[in-house]
Amino acid sequence: MDTMIDTLTMNGQTLFDDSDIISFDPVDKPAHYNLDNGVECIDYIKQVLGKEGFVAYCRGNVMKYNHRAMYKNATPVEYLKKAQQYLTWANETLREIHK
Repeated sequence: MDTMIDTLTMNGQTLFDDSDIISFDPVDKPAHYNLDNGVECIDYIKQVLGKEGFVAYCRGNVMKYNHRAMYKNATPVEYLKKAQQYLTWANETLREIHK
């Protein structure tokens, strides 16, 4: 039998509830790219590289994931979704640059 706890209380104080759960996605928000304090690696990279550098970084990753899609053991669909995500980030950043 599976049991799921949605709220944990101790001495009348709520220690944990559903709002504390962070949702991760292997393409858009992978768990292993998020720091304990909620900072996502991609946001840190963008801050360090600046907008123009970040666009170049994203374009390189689009090429990488397009190339890898048919050669990795994971499904090609996931790798193409990753390429698409990097293209989205590049386009969003280009819109910021060219307001």
